[in-house]
Order: sequence, then C-alpha cells, then structure tokens
Amino acid sequence: MRQFIDINVDNEKQFKKKLLYYMRNVGSGVILDGNDFNSSGFQSDTIDFIAGVDKLYEINEDFNRLESFHSQHNDWMLGFLTYDLKNEFEQLESHNDDEIELPLFYFFIPRFLIRKREGKWEIGFDTGKDSKEDVDLFMKSVKLEDNIQEDMPEVKLVSRVTHAEYVDVVNKIQHHIGIGDVYEMNYCIEFYAQKLNISPLHLYEKLSEVSPAPFSAFMKYHDKTLICASPERYLKKEGNRLISQPIKGTSPRDQNPFIDKANIEYLKTSEKERSENIMITDLVRNDLSKVAKQGKVKVEELCGVYSFRQVHQMISTISAEMDEHHSWVDAIKATFPMGSMTGAPKVSAMKLIEKYEVTKRGLYSGSVGYVTPEGDFDFNVVIRSMLYNQKKGYLSFMVGSAITALAEPEKEYEECLVKASAIMKVLNAEE
Repeated sequence: MRQFIDINVDNEKQFKKKLLYYMRNVGSGVILDGNDFNSSGFQSDTIDFIAGVDKLYEINEDFNRLESFHSQHNDWMLGFLTYDLKNEFEQLESHNDDEIELPLFYFFIPRFLIRKREGKWEIGFDTGKDSKEDVDLFMKSVKLEDNIQEDMPEVKLVSRVTHAEYVDVVNKIQHHIGIGDVYEMNYCIEFYAQKLNISPLHLYEKLSEVSPAPFSAFMKYHDKTLICASPERYLKKEGNRLISQPIKGTSPRDQNPFIDKANIEYLKTSEKERSENIMITDLVRNDLSKVAKQGKVKVEELCGVYSFRQVHQMISTISAEMDEHHSWVDAIKATFPMGSMTGAPKVSAMKLIEKYEVTKRGLYSGSVGYVTPEGDFDFNVVIRSMLYNQKKGYLSFMVGSAITALAEPEKEYEECLVKASAIMKVLNAEE
C-alpha cells in the first residue's frame, strides 16, 4: 500500500533540479512537469509535477498483460508508449532504421513517487517495503552534484532528408491525397548527431529554460533518455471522463509585438490551418466514440489558439464519457497513436508514413505519462523532444507537419524548422 506524506520544499526550482540529478543513479525514472501553465491561462488542466524514481516492478513485454499487471499491483505506474505500438493494434509493421532502440512500451511502479498537488509537495512510498526513515534517507540523497557536465560540446547535426527530398515527398503525399488515399498525413523528418558525449540532464535543463511547456518530460530507461518539451496532451482519463487535446496549426513567435499579433490572427483565420485541425478533431471524435457511451463525445473547444515560448498553436479539446464496459487500456487501444501525429484516415496514413519516412519513430510521436491505482491517467504527445542513446552517443530529434491538399512544400519545410528552433538553440547546433 502506498502512503503519501507531506514534504517541505523551500526552493521548487532547486528541488526539481536535485530530483533530475538523482536520475543519474537509477535505471528507471520519469519526471512530468506542467511548468505552472495552469496558472498562466493555458486551458488544459495540466499536472503540476510528478516524478517516479527507482523501480519496484516493471513490464516491457506483451501489452496485453499491462492491465493485469496494473491490477495485480494496484499502484501508480509511470512509463511510455512508442509510436510503433500501433503494430500491436493494427495490421501494420515497421522496418525503418532505429538507432535509439527502446522497447514498444515500458511501465514501472516507482519506489518513491514525488508530486506537487494543489500547491503542496508530497512523497509516496510502499509501506510494505519502506518506512518514513527510508523516505528521510532518500530525501537526504537527493542533492546537487558538482560533476555534472555543463559545457555544451560542439554538435554537428545531420538531416536524414535533404530539402529537395522533403519537397519531393510532400508532392508524392499530395498525389495520394488527390486520388483519395488520405485526406491528411503527418510527415516527419529526423535530425541526428553521432559519437556525441553529452549530459541529458543539462539538455533537459536548457530545453526547459528555452521552451517551458505544459507537458514536459524527462525519462530515463537504462542508457536511453527522453528530453521533452511537449505542448500537447494525447489523452487524459479522470473517472469515466476522457479528454484529448490535439494540436494542428502552427505559426511562429516574433519579438515584434505587432508581427506576433499578426501571426496569431493568421492562425485564427487560415483556411489551411483550420481544415487541418478540424480533420484531426473529427478523427479523435471517431476514436473516442469506440469506448464512449452513445452520444457522449463532445467538442469542448474547436481551433483555440494558444501561445507558447517558441510558437503559437491551434488546439481543440474533445471530451467523452466512457462506457462502463471498457477499461482504461481499451481507451488507449482505441485512440493510439494520436491522430495529430498520423493523419486521416488513420490506418491509411500510417501505412504511407512507413513508406515515406526513413526513420523509425520509436518514442517520437509516442507518449509518456502516468496511471493511478484507480486507472486514471494522463499522457502527453512526445514532440519537441530529443532522444539520446548514451552507449552509442547517438542523439536524435524529429519534427513534422500535416500535409493536406492546400499545403505548400516550402512553407511546410519552414514550419518544421520553426518547430525545431528551440532544440537547435539548446544544442547550439550547426546543420
């Protein structure tokens, strides 16, 4: 049984940093940080902060066992779902290159769960395995270290896809749209660096400073790390209510307030951006209807525009009341991968993604999140993120955009670079 006790946190920024540094010493760890977006006008009801460190139990094989694993332990779980989990749900396959090499999914039950809730900090521990004295020892071990790499090495990024190749693929996708294979497809490209010795802790700190986001995450799985500044929620379950908030539609920020305001107005009124968002909203409605009570899927907000540090985004909010015959795992199976990262129709789009992308997505456009003992959960969309295989020294990040009949290849390429800008700044990278 997990018991929560209050802890005193005088300096939240420093405490978060201490927890991050503690991750160096564990095989499994997840940090989920809402970066105070709840108090800054962002209408998404994000988490405040949750971190799970050390593992008591774990599962990374046979997704069909996940629900029984959760029922058996009746505890909090943290972990991830990779994009290629789709192959377990549909007649699909993936054969593209994968240099990060994560399992299809992974969840663990943490020894210690630290969270901020309604302004209060608390820590949860298994009373059958640990005592309050063990909690005290853990809290003393969470400290800053002097030997963390702070200097950024020179990073030479390579694009898997040249500018000309990108334009060619977009034209081919639009041919598929023209003959009715798909209406919209999310096409992504990879940037990578090799033989790189870098501190993922430092990368996460810098990315959080450059691009704070409501669904940020740091995830460690042995020698693989996710550094994530996501603005997007995939799916949340609270009681029998589901909520999904797909992002489709992007415009850049500008230091000139008049230009910045004009970029917002463009996003609000653009036929192309709105059509992208509405198509994916319809897809999400259809996915949620598979596990919802009849007539209980609702669009709470259509094409709302929200501003983040690097970009303006168009976000819709769709809710559903779950049918009691479906479980929390059923909700994931019905909706994963998220429509904003695939296209419509979803299965047709995923087949074309496999055909035209040259990198296996893995955790990119997958999800990181938590599941409560009651089967409630909250998962993000892994975008605006870096993945690092420390053993190989391989660093990767992907960016993409929605290709529709109205898309202009050059502008879509520019949108990809806008989305990559925060990561480029963090890496001080040259392409």
